[in-house]
Amino acid sequence: MAHRITIKAGGSEKDYWRDLWMNRQLLWILSKRDISVRYKQTLLGIAWSVIRPMMTMIIMAVVFSLIAKLPPDPGIKYPHMILGALTIWTFFAGSFTQISNSIVLNSNLVSKVYFPRLLMPLSAVSVGFIDFLISLVLFMGLSVYYGQPPSINIVFLPLFVILTFLCSLGFGLFFAVVNVRFRDIGQLIPFIVQIGMYICPIAYSTRLVLQDHPTLYKYYIMNPVVGIIDGFKWCLLGDNSYFDPQSLYSTLIVSSIALFLSVLYFRKKENTFVDHI
Repeated sequence: MAHRITIKAGGSEKDYWRDLWMNRQLLWILSKRDISVRYKQTLLGIAWSVIRPMMTMIIMAVVFSLIAKLPPDPGIKYPHMILGALTIWTFFAGSFTQISNSIVLNSNLVSKVYFPRLLMPLSAVSVGFIDFLISLVLFMGLSVYYGQPPSINIVFLPLFVILTFLCSLGFGLFFAVVNVRFRDIGQLIPFIVQIGMYICPIAYSTRLVLQDHPTLYKYYIMNPVVGIIDGFKWCLLGDNSYFDPQSLYSTLIVSSIALFLSVLYFRKKENTFVDHI
C-alpha cells in the first residue's frame, strides 16, 4: 500500500521531528527524483560525474604544477593530491549548491501540499553524494595507476564524509531560506563555490600556506572546509599528506553553530515559503 502523507501544518516541535521521521519514505522518493532529474536529457548522463573531476584535475595540474611550479606534498603525485581534494570538495560544493536551491526548485510541491520542508534540502544531498562516490572510485583507479594504495588512515574517512554533510547542510539551509525571498542569491551561489575552490587546499597543499605565509596560517585554517579537505586527503594519501588536526576545531565549532542556527532559521521561515514562491 502506498505511503500516505498525513502531516498538517503547525504542531509542536516534537511533532515536527516525529513527522519528519515518519515520512522518511518521501525523502527516498525525492532523492531518487533529484538524481533522475540531474542527468535527464543529457547525452552522456552520469558520465559527466567522471568527466568533470578528470578535466578539473588535468587543468589544475597543468596550471598549478607545470606553470606555477607549486610542489605537492612529499612523495605524492600532483594529480593524485588534486583528485583526492576534488573528491570531497565535489561532495561539499554539490551538496551546498543543491541544498541552497532545493526550496526554489521544488516550488510546485511547496505551493500544493504540506510536508516538513526540511525533507527537500535533505534529499538534495543525494545528488552530491552520488558524484562523491563516483569521484572516489575514480581516485581509487588513479591510486592503482600510481601504485599507491590508500593509507590505513582510510578508516577515518566516514568521519570526514559526515563532517562534510553537516557543514554543507549548515550553510546550505541558510541560503535555501534566503533564496526563496531573494532570487539573486541563486546567481551568487555558483560564484561562492568558484571562489571557495581557490581558497581551499585543492590545487595546492596547506603546507605551502604554513611555509610561505606563517602569519596568515592561523586565520587560513579557520576556514571550516580546510580541515575537512586536509583530513580527507590524509585518509586517502597517508601521513605524507599535510594535515593539522587543530584545523578540525574550526570545522567542528563553525559547522555546529551554522547548522544549529540554520535549522532554527529554516523552521522559523518554513511556513512563509509559500508566500514567496
